[in-house]
Amino acid sequence: MKNLRVLVFSATFGAGHVRAAEALIESIRKINPYAEIKHLDCWAILSKKFNTVLTDFYIEMIKRTPKLWGKLYYGTSEISPDSIVQRFLNNTGQRKYLKYIDSFQPDFIICTYPTVAGVLAQLRSKKLLNIPLVVVITDYAIHNQWIHTGVDLYIVGCNDIYNSFVARGIDPDTIKVTGIPVSPKFECDLNRTEIMVGLGLIPNRPTCLIMGGAYGVLSELKQLCRTLADTLVPSQTIVVCGKDNNLYNSLDEVIENARNPIVRFGFVRNVEELMSAADIVITKAGGLTVSEALTKRLPIIIYKPIPGQEQENASYLEKIGAGITAHSLKELEKILLFLLDHPKDIENMRQAAAKALPGHAADQAVQHMMQMLRETDNEVILSAAGNR
Repeated sequence: MKNLRVLVFSATFGAGHVRAAEALIESIRKINPYAEIKHLDCWAILSKKFNTVLTDFYIEMIKRTPKLWGKLYYGTSEISPDSIVQRFLNNTGQRKYLKYIDSFQPDFIICTYPTVAGVLAQLRSKKLLNIPLVVVITDYAIHNQWIHTGVDLYIVGCNDIYNSFVARGIDPDTIKVTGIPVSPKFECDLNRTEIMVGLGLIPNRPTCLIMGGAYGVLSELKQLCRTLADTLVPSQTIVVCGKDNNLYNSLDEVIENARNPIVRFGFVRNVEELMSAADIVITKAGGLTVSEALTKRLPIIIYKPIPGQEQENASYLEKIGAGITAHSLKELEKILLFLLDHPKDIENMRQAAAKALPGHAADQAVQHMMQMLRETDNEVILSAAGNR
């Protein structure tokens, strides 16, 4: 097998797009260790300064004015491909993208972020780009920004997305349901007892994992920790504060006086181990975090989902029975304490999570990409033979 050249575009908005891209890169390297892969932030390639401003603006918006983000999300969810806004987005940075692609000459391109997917899909439709394009949907929600003619292969997370795409005119043969790609390390069965001991926790005691997100956007986390610390139901808690140092330091008193053990972390890179140790995860509803938890067969409590893709992801979890949504701290505490006192309900949610995904999503997605590439190569050979 020749060494592949693959160009991957993601974006730093919420980190999930990047994690999906990294998961696919891991899987590509499993079958082609010497593949030359370029992974780029689609906004940074246009302007690093603008990318920083845009990312900061997005983070502040979801922290302080989530309803505004919801209005933007739903307001553009049905946008027409012929609208002024969509035409503007699809023309953004075309020359820069083409220049980079021409210099690298990849065998195919992967997009885990919708805006750049629209730009490249338009170039494909206009015959200005002759390289196969793969678009990976990173949420369990349908949005028109993901849907473009000119895409060769769609990777989607569930049958609902497949059916929605087909209803909107996308060729069914170009859509593959694999689950949202997560790092292959989430597929591994880890020794829970060893992890618990390593974390300083009590093996076989009900364990809650609270994930505040990379930027600590899970509000009221301190009060939730205090509730878990003081509850009479035997439990223990793992807290991930992300990059929120103020939140991390504010837990000193709670941990010191806790009846039930609490361990905390800042930004972590071993989420798969923490999820292996947990019985329940309390988190935001980002598509990648949800997929990682489902892959680990972990029941999920979504706290105050942001209007937009998070709300849609939370609705999907409730539909399949693997998650519950809490819209207030009081509701969250009630749900959590009930589950801790009813392990059978936790097990039912765990079984629902196990049924939700086919498994090995990243590996499956890459196999579909390789098949697409083989079919593309055959078409080129047949076309060349026909022109002789």
